[in-house]
Order: sequence, then C-alpha cells, then structure tokens
Amino acid sequence: MTLKKLIAAAGGLALLLSPLLAQAQSWPVTVKDLDNRTVTVEHKPQRIILQDGRDIFALALLERDNPFSRVVAWNNLPKKQDTETWNVLKRKWPEAETILDMKFSDQGNVDLETVISRQPDLMIAQLRAKPSLVQTGVLAQLEALHIPVVFVDYELHPVENTLPSIALLGKVMGQTDRAQAYIDFYQQRLDRIHQRLATASKKPLVFIEPIAGVGGLDNGCCFTHARNGWGGLVEAAGGTNIGSQLLPGATGNIAVEKIISLNPDYYLMTGSKRPGKGTAIIPFGYNVPANDVSAAFTALLTRQGVASIPAVAQGHTGALYHHFYNNPYNIVAIETLSKIFYPTLFKDVDPLADYHAIIKNFTHIPDDNIVLSFTPSH
Repeated sequence: MTLKKLIAAAGGLALLLSPLLAQAQSWPVTVKDLDNRTVTVEHKPQRIILQDGRDIFALALLERDNPFSRVVAWNNLPKKQDTETWNVLKRKWPEAETILDMKFSDQGNVDLETVISRQPDLMIAQLRAKPSLVQTGVLAQLEALHIPVVFVDYELHPVENTLPSIALLGKVMGQTDRAQAYIDFYQQRLDRIHQRLATASKKPLVFIEPIAGVGGLDNGCCFTHARNGWGGLVEAAGGTNIGSQLLPGATGNIAVEKIISLNPDYYLMTGSKRPGKGTAIIPFGYNVPANDVSAAFTALLTRQGVASIPAVAQGHTGALYHHFYNNPYNIVAIETLSKIFYPTLFKDVDPLADYHAIIKNFTHIPDDNIVLSFTPSH
C-alpha cells in the first residue's frame, strides 16, 4: 500500500473510531469546575450525592438508561416542588423512591455525617450552595476525606454556565459524547436567538414574578430575580429585567406601586404544580389540564395592585414553567421568552417542540404531555 493510501486509510479509520474514542475515557480525570476549582476524580463515579436534586435532569442527558443508577443520596426537590415531574420520574424508575432523601436546605446546608455514611465517590453541588458548604466546613472535610466535589451552575449565570456545566459532568461521568451532542443542540438554538436579536431595535422592559401565588391570592406581589435565574433568562431573550436594575441581591420583593410607575412592557409569572394547600400558583408541568393553567393565570392577574399594572391591562402578560430557572433545559425558556418579546422575529420557533426533542432525543424520560407556558392569546 502506498504512503498516500495508508494515510487515507488511517484517516478513514480515525473517522470511524472517533465516536468510540470520544466515549472512551481513562481515569483519573482532572477537571475545572464552575467555581474554577481543580478537581480530580480517581475513577468512574459509582456512588453520587446530589446536593440539589434537580441535577437529575443533567444526569438524564448522560446516564440515559437510568439517571438514578449511581445516585445514593439527594435532595428530592422534584417531589417537594414539582409533583407531576416526580410522578413521571418514579413511574419510569421506581427505584428512585428508595434513594435516601437528605432534605438539604435550599441554601445548600448538608448533614456531613449522613453524606459520609453513604460512602460517596462524588458530590455534585450547585455553585449557589458553595457559601453554605464553606461556612459549615463541609467542603473542607469532604476534601480532607478525598471525596471530590464539583460545582455546576444553571442559576447564578444561567446562559454562561449551563453548557460548561454539562461539559464538566460529561467528563466526570465518562459521557463526553452525550454531553457534546446536547451542547451542539443547545448552542445551535442559542446562536439563532443571538443572531435574530441583533436585528431588534428596542429591548422591552420586563417584570417577572417567579412562583407567583405561592402564598395564595391574598399574599400580594411582587417577588422577583435579579440577573440570576429568571432575570438572566429574560436578559438572554432580549428583555431588560426590572429586578436586575433594582434589587441589591439575587432575589427580593419590589412594591407593586413601583412596578406600576415603571410601566413595564411585559408582566410575566412562573409556576409549577406542587404539594400543599393555600397556594394559587400556576400548575405548569406534566399531565396538567390546560384549563387549570388558564384559570390560575387569570386569578393571579386579579390580585390587588397587579390588575393596575399597565401591561396587565393591555394584555402584555404571560407565564412559564418555573423550574427552567435552574435547569439544563433552560434553552426552552429562552426561546419562549424571545417569542413573547419579539413575536415576528421568532414566529417560526416552537419551544414546546424543542422541549419534546430534548426529552426524546437526549434522555429516556417519558415524553408525556406537558404544559410549559401560557399567554392570553393561547
């Protein structure tokens, strides 16, 4: 065989083997996490702790057959905050109900003794939880015990950190090819949004109220996010987020009178079906009747002060599934918001179809009926 043919054959073989080589991974593996910490994972993790249970949706992209298979303890936030999603997950993977629910606080407080008792070889934690893990000494003690901790982030900087978080988990889980496949899907849609927004002239002023009605219809308004969470998603979709301008911290309340005086172009809410009485939250999620969503939406707009917001009177309102604010599938929320703010620019974009594409093509989560957004015209 000539040298030219040999090189050509070798090149062809490399192309054939590239997916296998991308999947194959030697251990230990050293990574930089989302806190810019250098972390070494000695072997493929088999006993994982999730400080925030919503990270199961990232594992679903990587461990498709069973994202729970290597989880030994977690904070089961789906059960506490999104009951229909939890029902879908446990119906598909009933063993999820047997995994220890450590009931970590939402601030990241962790019972170190219980963590160690599970003999973990990896903890996945949200970057927002780091201050608590440092203050309680948990992070230092885990490091002293050579239990690696990697920080991911979909909330503090949702657009900037979502794809690096998936890439990081792809490396530590030994699933780089699956991580890259999702990254490519996400990036293609994010690029489309950026390209179209570059042609937009004026950004709309937006107020978004996460988990509107969680305290009932008489609990008033208006809790919101700054540049983290929903604020970051609003800005990624081409909106100017009121919370980013007014809040001194990550979240807080703004008087409804102030919102009225600012005259936002859009007033938005988020919600999800959750257990408990006394809430008036919009029950977005799996297997929810659309009429329940529209009824809750309409009721929330009648709250004292809210009905006087000019955007509400003009019908410039909408609502979305709450948990996109801390979720690797948040590209669907960015698409939905872009479509609300710029209906002509994004008239051909179908966020719901993209959500189903994520579920069908990148996970084995059952592709059940789901309601993710609502606007008065729909």
